[in-house]
Formats: sequence, C-alpha cells, structure tokens
Amino acid sequence: MLIKTPASDAHAFIHLSPAVQAARAAGRPVVALESTIVTHGMPWPDNLATARAVEAVIRAEGAEPATIALMDGRIHVGLQDAELERLASTPGVHKTSRRDLPAVLASGQMGSTTVAATMICAHLAGIEVFVTGGIGGVHRGAAQSFDISADLQELARTPVAVVCAGAKSILDIGLTLEYLETHGVPVLSCGQDAFAAFYVRDSGHRADHRLDDAQAQARFIRTQWTLGLATGVVLATPVPEADALAREEVDGWIDAALREAHGQGIAGKAVTPFLLARVAQLSGGRSLAANIALIKHNAQVGARLALALAALREVLPGN
Repeated sequence: MLIKTPASDAHAFIHLSPAVQAARAAGRPVVALESTIVTHGMPWPDNLATARAVEAVIRAEGAEPATIALMDGRIHVGLQDAELERLASTPGVHKTSRRDLPAVLASGQMGSTTVAATMICAHLAGIEVFVTGGIGGVHRGAAQSFDISADLQELARTPVAVVCAGAKSILDIGLTLEYLETHGVPVLSCGQDAFAAFYVRDSGHRADHRLDDAQAQARFIRTQWTLGLATGVVLATPVPEADALAREEVDGWIDAALREAHGQGIAGKAVTPFLLARVAQLSGGRSLAANIALIKHNAQVGARLALALAALREVLPGN
C-alpha cells in the first residue's frame, strides 16, 4: 500500500506492511523501530532473533511494531518476517541518516535507518512513538572532531517520542544533554531520577523530569505538542538491573576501543558500529547481552506509552 496525499508528495515513498495497515484499521497504535540496530548494532544471528523478540514484546502489549527500512526505492514501515530476515542477513546495507535518505531511495538500494532517519520516516507515516536502544549524541573529543550525531538535530525538529536507554555509553553524555537543553528538547526519565547511559543505569546526570507512569508521560508529551512545541521528546528508561554493567568497567572498554578506532583512522558514521562491536568483544559478550535486554525493556515502555498517547488523542484541547 502506498500513501499519497496532496499535502505531501513525500508520502508516495511510504509503504505500509499488511500488519501495520491492519493495526491502523483496527485503531491499534503503531510503534516505530529502527533498523540500524539490526544491520550495524548486533551480529548475525543475534540481530534477527532480537528484532523478532522486540516486535513480539510490542504486540504482547497491544500495539503493532513497525520496523522501518529502505527497500526497492520505498520506505517500508513494518517488515514482514522474510523482509526482516533479508535485512538482517544482507551484508553491506547502507546506514542511512537524514542526509542519506535521498541517495538510498533514489538508487533503490537497501538501507537501515538511524534514529534520525527513523524519526523522519515515522513522522511521515503518522507514528508518534519510536523505540530504539540508545540515542546518538556528542562524541567524546567533539571539541576537536566536531562529531555530533544527526540524531540530536532531528530531536530538535521532529515531533516523535523516542524511548531509549538514554544515550550510548560511548558518548559525552553531559554535552549531549546540554545540546538537547539548548534546542528545547525535553528529557524524561522513567524508573529513576538519573539519565541512563545505555549499558549503564546511571550516567551521573539527571533527566529534566521523572515520570514513571505511561499516562503521565503521555499527558506531558501530548501537552508539549498541543502547545505547538514541535520537537521530539526523549524518554529514557534504564537497562534492567540484572543486565546492567558497571560504569568504570564500560569506560575502560570504551577508552581502549576509542584508541583503536583513532589508530585505524575510523571516523564519521563508522565510529559507532566499530565501538559497539569492539566493546562487545572486550566485554566477552556482556555488552551484547545488556543491549538485548535493554531494547526489549524499551519496547515494553514504548508500547505502553503509545497506548496511553492514543487514549489521550481526543482528550486535550486542540486534538
């Protein structure tokens, strides 16, 4: 199914899966999922098993998952199982952010979507909630490299709620939060006062507000958008305690991986996949286990938020 409206020719690129179409027809909310975690965040076959498990968590909560990827010149919002397996098993899939979307779509090649690109595609498809592992941000050493993820600028301009385990541990989280504050992006925390750091429950920084209840989160987000404050909203929830790693240990692995990346001349969008893979090796697979646990937990939180937002759609003024 292709959507095309007079208001925006961009909708001609959107292809909804049969499951997403059925959810829309039944009035069930849809939760977007990125695909870079499948192609660049985890090795085969853990990536496929995790993607299937995350989708199952969202369905169990009463929402419909929509993994987003670029295939055959279209933005696929929701993948059938054969398409998901194709994405997970194909080498050399393009890691696609905002600037890459035209090139990958025009060429008809396969692309996985980053946080930034998934936000764009979700918004085009009318999806309000997006679940990811951790957002990108200001990289360590950015004062020299100027390496700042496009995720942050997308959060500043695209009204989608992003449910995550905070920012990736490989980043300068203090500067990431400063950037979000400067651009008026609210940062909420669920389950604790501290802002999470991916593998680590406590980054050492606090979120703007703590809202543990999905209904309270939905009221905040719906109020934000009803006021015309058209930014994204970050909802951070920590990795489950049983799977969390110690900050000092993680920092040691990251420092070693950063030195290796610098020595090998790895830069730009290749840095994050390299660091995640190297930390997984240095941790003996413990970071991969934490990554799998946190994305499943994020999916549960995100599905509950999507249901609460849908219930509020007709309640607040202006909706």
